[in-house]
Amino acid sequence: MTGALTLYHAPPSTCSQKVRLVLAEKGLAYQSQIVDLFSGGQHDPEYVKLNPNHVVPTLVHDGRAIIESMLICEYLEDAFPEIALMPQHAVDRHAVRLWTQYVDRVHSHAAVLTFAVGPRKMIVAQGPAAIETNVASVHGKKGQTARRIALEQGVASLLFGEALSAFIAMLDRMEDRLQSSLWLANDSFTLADTAALPYVLRLDHLSMTPLIEARPKVADWLARVAARPSYGPAITDFLVPPLVAMLKANGTEVWPEIAALIKAA
Repeated sequence: MTGALTLYHAPPSTCSQKVRLVLAEKGLAYQSQIVDLFSGGQHDPEYVKLNPNHVVPTLVHDGRAIIESMLICEYLEDAFPEIALMPQHAVDRHAVRLWTQYVDRVHSHAAVLTFAVGPRKMIVAQGPAAIETNVASVHGKKGQTARRIALEQGVASLLFGEALSAFIAMLDRMEDRLQSSLWLANDSFTLADTAALPYVLRLDHLSMTPLIEARPKVADWLARVAARPSYGPAITDFLVPPLVAMLKANGTEVWPEIAALIKAA
């Protein structure tokens, strides 16, 4: 299948990262449209016409909007199968889908993990109005409540503890699987690996790197993903150094509290 591709995305977004990685793995050219999440670009009426969920990414292919990051990845696999990221055999395809489904469940904790550590210090320092503005940028009451708790309570919140536990469980599951397989689903790089990468990388960007280093198979897996030709155009080229530096600095500051939580669990 051919046709013009446009990706509406945000550089640090985990969901955007996984789609960009698939596009890069398949060698697909696309027009990049950055959605500024911090200024509320995801709520712009013209963007909401494409994605009524007020989130990124959105892929537009030949004028048709494709939404939901994992479904976008599967769509790209169906539309452009020449470079395959799904195995041939049904049992292996099932293994990929088990991983992508699992990672999607972990994703529900990503925003709390990120905002309780990363930009929290900067936002809180700007005062109550800044907190309200950030909370209001989230679509839906449930998400707004979680964001408020993350900003007001940080790593001391019960929600952060739940998020941390979910990410640690993911790392443990990956470490166990990688004992007997080169990649997550089988010995080929698949959509399972593109799905998991942004969440392991988020831990690294929040200076929770010791969690990765304590699991040598995961650490090796991360290094191998980063060495792939797709990693630069999909990830590195979109990383904003000042943003990453801020995330790492704030993560380093609260790491002793996080380590204490892990030890007490």
